[in-house]
Amino acid sequence: MSTGNQITWDDTVLPFQLDVSDVRGRVVRLDGALDRILNQHRYPAQIEALVAEAALLTALIGQSIKLRWKLSLQIRGKGPARLIATDYYGPSEEGEPARIRAYASYDAERLDPSASPFSQIGEGYFAVMLDQGAGMTPYQGFTPIAGASLSDCAQTYFAQSEQLPTRFALTFGKSQSPGHASHWRGGGVMLQHMPQVGMGVAADFGSGEGGLLSHTDILAGEPAENWNRANILLDTVEEMELIGPSVAPTDLLLRLFHEEGPRVFDATPVHFGCSCSPDKVVQTMSIYSQRDIAHMTNEHGRVTADCQFCGSHYEFDPKTLGFEAQKAPGDAG
Repeated sequence: MSTGNQITWDDTVLPFQLDVSDVRGRVVRLDGALDRILNQHRYPAQIEALVAEAALLTALIGQSIKLRWKLSLQIRGKGPARLIATDYYGPSEEGEPARIRAYASYDAERLDPSASPFSQIGEGYFAVMLDQGAGMTPYQGFTPIAGASLSDCAQTYFAQSEQLPTRFALTFGKSQSPGHASHWRGGGVMLQHMPQVGMGVAADFGSGEGGLLSHTDILAGEPAENWNRANILLDTVEEMELIGPSVAPTDLLLRLFHEEGPRVFDATPVHFGCSCSPDKVVQTMSIYSQRDIAHMTNEHGRVTADCQFCGSHYEFDPKTLGFEAQKAPGDAG
């Protein structure tokens, strides 16, 4: 593939549909966006793996949201990986890129280098949150941590909360081209059976881990056969096909699903983007009194704040903060 085509597919999500199987899906490639997310922090390898997987899942799931909406994933656990948080911001206008960001909170002393990244989460939950904008009630859906990966958790969420059979195949890692520095790349495919009239849960108790629902509880007959066939075809995908850049997503779909009638739609570019700003920090601090603000003031007479997502550093005159602010905000440095 030429360099031009490679750049075309980097940091994009390509929606598609398999007309024969009644399955829809998306192909994601994250290059610069994933590199920016991970290189801003010095995460241990296990935490890097969790953040990379969560970012890919977020891009795949988030591609379906409307303009100016925000989708967030939160993975919280009682293990050393306490929190993985991601945000996907729908494009502000048609034709503009979506934005993605992610970060992790963890206890470095409790990490087990010999254990898998997913096992570092422990007992907890996988949450999907959708912010539809001002005046709308945010949606929140939760499912317990289950399976052997964050992808398994996402698949369980869609089966349990949406009753939609869903499958993810993801990979990520550091890539290096001749003459260039190494950088992060990730890629993946999402399959999802389209809702149908009469499609619903076929069992009172799910066949998944802990009684949770799986696709076998939702599909039967021809839809189940179509779904199984699409999954068997996806099982043949190779990691280098997922991650690129030598295989374009369109070529990958033809290789995997040429007999399923693949039909592609417009791709969405995805860039790294953070929504932090001095005004948002001021708004967050508006619930505190001047006495509270005084406890937050450092020895240099400033109140500081750091964005966990992008690392931006803000400094304020304490007099500009809190509900007793003495002058208009804007003294951010």
